[in-house]
Amino acid sequence: MILTRRRALALSAGATTLAVLGFAPGRPQAATEAVDQALKAFTGGAAPVSGRIVLDAPEIAENGNTVPVSVSVESPMTADDHVAAVMFLAEGNPTPAVATFHFTPLSGTAVATTRIRLARTQNVIAIAKMSNGAVFMDTKQVKVTIGGCGG
Repeated sequence: MILTRRRALALSAGATTLAVLGFAPGRPQAATEAVDQALKAFTGGAAPVSGRIVLDAPEIAENGNTVPVSVSVESPMTADDHVAAVMFLAEGNPTPAVATFHFTPLSGTAVATTRIRLARTQNVIAIAKMSNGAVFMDTKQVKVTIGGCGG
């Protein structure tokens, strides 16, 4: 096949069209649906609000294989008012539900720390479900760098 100027222009126009239309940046539709399904399953359809929960995650993670995250929820941890569970979601991972921690009034405090794996730069979400059905949420964006070089 001889590459003429006309063919080169046609190939570059096709590549540009694919880049613009086919590979638009943002969350893929399948990832959005998976996050929404995980949220709905965990919350039972209740709308999460901000407050009472604090997610601590690094702004930049040099190694996406072990990203430290922790969460704390403000609660008296009594039989009538306590944190029932906390879930971590990673929006850009193939399986967004990363970890779930369960609490009882005997836990004393609602604090959890773990390390998660992030496939790329993405939002990490922490959702707390209270014993009375209230749901609280906090979100942080974690930039995953490759080889510690930024990005």
